[in-house]
Amino acid sequence: MNANLQAPALLPTYTPFPFPLLRGENDRVFDPLGQSYWDFYGGHCVASTGHAHPRVAEAVAAQAKELIFYSTAAELPVRSRAAQELLAFTASGRETGLSSIFFCNSGAEANENALKMACRITGRKRFAAFQGGWHGRTLLALSVTDDPPITGPYEGLLAPCLRLPWNDLEALAAADFSDVAGVILEPIQSMSGIRPATPEFLQALRAKTLAEGALLIYDEVQTGVGRLGHPYAAGLHGVRPDIVTSAKGLASGVPMGAILLGSETAACIRPGDLGSTFGGGPIACAALIATLQVIRQEGLLQNALAREAAIRKALAGTCVTEVRGAGLLLGLVVPGRAKALKAHLQTHRILVGGSSDPDALRLMPPLTLTQAAVDALAEAVTAFGKEN
Repeated sequence: MNANLQAPALLPTYTPFPFPLLRGENDRVFDPLGQSYWDFYGGHCVASTGHAHPRVAEAVAAQAKELIFYSTAAELPVRSRAAQELLAFTASGRETGLSSIFFCNSGAEANENALKMACRITGRKRFAAFQGGWHGRTLLALSVTDDPPITGPYEGLLAPCLRLPWNDLEALAAADFSDVAGVILEPIQSMSGIRPATPEFLQALRAKTLAEGALLIYDEVQTGVGRLGHPYAAGLHGVRPDIVTSAKGLASGVPMGAILLGSETAACIRPGDLGSTFGGGPIACAALIATLQVIRQEGLLQNALAREAAIRKALAGTCVTEVRGAGLLLGLVVPGRAKALKAHLQTHRILVGGSSDPDALRLMPPLTLTQAAVDALAEAVTAFGKEN
C-alpha cells in the first residue's frame, strides 16, 4: 500500500448525480441553484411520504426535545407504540398472521437477522433464494444475493445457498428443501428490473416450505410500507410468510429496519437471541408513527394505485414497451435504450433508477407522487421516442 496516496474524506459508493441536492419538497428535490427535479427515484425507494413532510419533521423534532436516544435496556412508550402501529398497519384489510416485531436499522440488518433466526429455529445451516434476488451487503444477506461482482470477493465466507430460477414452478417442485433453514425472496424483484413473482409461484412456494420445514421469508424492504398500494405484499394471494423484513420508507428516510414475525416463529425467539443498540431508537420510532399516520390519513395507498394507472396510461404507445410491477414500484422496459432514456430524463430534470436489466429503468417515487410529475415524465419520454 502506498502511504502517500491521497484518499477522499468521503469514500465513494454509487456514482452520484452530476449535481448536489440541497433540499426536498414532496416529490421534488432541489439543487443549490434552486433548480427542481421530479424525483421518481425517491432516494432509492425511501421517501415514502415525500421529502420533508411537515408532520414527519414535526414528530422528529418533538421527540428530539424529549429523548433523543435510549437503547432497549429501557422500555420506551414510543417504541412500544411504534410496534403496535406497524402491526396494525400491516394487517389492515387482510390477515397476515404477523404478531411481533424486532426493530433494527436497515434492510440488510433485517435480512441478516431473519436468516439467523431461520437457522436458530430450524437447526439448519443452508438457505434457498432466487436468481435475480438482491438482499443486502452483510454476510448472510450476501449469501442469498445474486450479484457476483459484489458477492465474489467474499465467496469463502458465505453460507451455502440453493439458487433457483425465478417463477419456475417445475424447478421449484424439483428442489429439495429438507435441509434448508429459510427461503428468502422479494415479492417483486427490484434490482433485476422489477420482476414480480406470480401468485401461483408464491402459493406453490408457501406449500413447499410448509411441507419441508423451511421458513418462508419475504424481503419487503422495497415492496412494503404501502408501495404496492397495499400495506405489505404479505397476505396477498392468500400467502402468509413466516417472517417479513422491512426498511427503506419505513420512517420516511430516518434509518430504520424491522423484522415482523408470525406468532409461531416469534415463540421460538428468546431474550438475547437478537440485539441492536440503535434499533428502535426514539427518533426513528416517532418518524415511523408519523409515516404510518400520513399514509393512512392522506390516502397514499390509493394514490399509489391511482398514479400507477396514470403512468401506465400516459406511457402507452411510447418507446416504453412494457410497464412492470405494481403501485409505485414500476419498471419501464425500453429495449436497447434504457440507459439513454435515463440520461435524457435527467437532462429534463427527472430522476429515475437503473437496474441490472439493461432494458429496464425503475420508478420508486414518493407515495405522494403528483399528477404533475406523471405529466412531466410522459412528456419527456414521448420526446425521447420522437428524437430516437
